[in-house]
Amino acid sequence: MNIDTVTLALWASNLRRPLASLGEWIEVAAAKVAEAEADGADLLLLPEWISSHWLSFAPGDLPRDRDVAWMAGQTEAALAGLARVITGRKLALAAGTMPVAAAGGFVNRGHLLLPDGTRGHQDKLCLTPFEKRADGWFVQPGRTLTVFEWRGLRLAMPVCLDIEQPALAARLQALDLDLALVPSMTDLESGYRRVFGCAKARAIELLCPVAAVGVIGSQVLHGQAEPATSGAAVYLPCEPELGANGVHSEIPMLAEADGDGPLLIARDVPVGACRKLRRDGAEAWPGPWDAGHVRLDVAQLGG
Repeated sequence: MNIDTVTLALWASNLRRPLASLGEWIEVAAAKVAEAEADGADLLLLPEWISSHWLSFAPGDLPRDRDVAWMAGQTEAALAGLARVITGRKLALAAGTMPVAAAGGFVNRGHLLLPDGTRGHQDKLCLTPFEKRADGWFVQPGRTLTVFEWRGLRLAMPVCLDIEQPALAARLQALDLDLALVPSMTDLESGYRRVFGCAKARAIELLCPVAAVGVIGSQVLHGQAEPATSGAAVYLPCEPELGANGVHSEIPMLAEADGDGPLLIARDVPVGACRKLRRDGAEAWPGPWDAGHVRLDVAQLGG
């Protein structure tokens, strides 16, 4: 069964809001789930490293190189709490990323939870320098790209820097995706522009909607302020039938916000219209295109 539209909710979570416990964080997330469902959302998307908000109630003497291990120790309880929140509801929850022990270390894992108790996950494939540093948030890269089938739709969940990689985009193009979900975490405007600019480009290249959201707000960790600058957006292919500018809906870039952070409701995202255009009728869609046959030449010009 294929559906023609899907309504998405994207929560740009505010890390500056203080938390006293994991239970309080689950309560805040539950309120956003209820708000999203009341607004008709089929799926709620949370940002990458949503677990960093838990560091506001971590032990005061926790060293930076133990942040990931400590967060990973909370992950299963957080997921269990979120699973209880969505049980019996109608919407799915793409619960952002939280670290999980794997491969002798940890991975930065995106989690997808369904009301019937089903779970899926996607590990971040391409890591930032800070995620590669032993004295930073050291994690291992994922090795598998998963396509999720949900309500007749084909979804993928590239995480933050993954969406910036042309090599991965070429792999995604052959998957006939109906929707890409991009949880992200970026410190500065430059990072926000990269992730969201590439997300918009992927909507054009994949001819499917791409939803991106990140954490916002400065957070004091290990004695210094750590900024988070992002927003939320759902991008579309730039096709006449879909509007020419490629933007379905968005919350512009924010560095700070009040309360829990804004919730974007993207109503009636036209997955069916995009699917139809992928089959036939797009203005310039070449279909999955492999440049492997293109010969590379080097031409010497001038003196």
